[in-house]
Amino acid sequence: MESNYLENLAHSMNFYKGIPREELRKLFKHKKIIYLKKGEYFLQAGEIPDRIAFNISGLCRLFYIDESGKEVNKHFCPEYSVVVAYKPFIRREESDIYIQALEDTKLFVIDYKTYDDLLNSHICWQTFARKMAELIFILYQKRESQLLLVDAQERYLQFRHDYPNLVNRISQYHIASFLGITPESLSRIRANLKQS
Repeated sequence: MESNYLENLAHSMNFYKGIPREELRKLFKHKKIIYLKKGEYFLQAGEIPDRIAFNISGLCRLFYIDESGKEVNKHFCPEYSVVVAYKPFIRREESDIYIQALEDTKLFVIDYKTYDDLLNSHICWQTFARKMAELIFILYQKRESQLLLVDAQERYLQFRHDYPNLVNRISQYHIASFLGITPESLSRIRANLKQS
């Protein structure tokens, strides 16, 4: 099966390379596992994020509500991805992002204090945090350039390429929101692709 963009990117950045076993033990000592039912929130807008999570199973979405009251999907967090509203988490400010489970989801969670203590305890965690920030920045830049430079059909094709395992797990409404188009436009694109 073709591996997706996110897996390739994370693998190429060697997230765990260079973290000594003792440091990993330290991390696991502070871990907490939480379960979100489909529709439950990991974070709501207006809260200061105090947790960062790694998705063990399930699916979450990051979204905001625009000025007209419409939900706009910003990112999806499938298995093996980090679940966080990163900027408000590191800056200790109120989030304008919601994080919601789209499926029953199991998360490995550490709180902000543990995260901060780890960063200050060993250089390996600073390297880890830098790599994570770089990954988030790359994803943000990729999404921004697609919205500005690529037409809707190409964005959909890129979504299918980047997230091959999500196309059938996410509703058309949520995919359309992520692509910046209406569900009706997405239906037309899908119909056109079937005919060609």
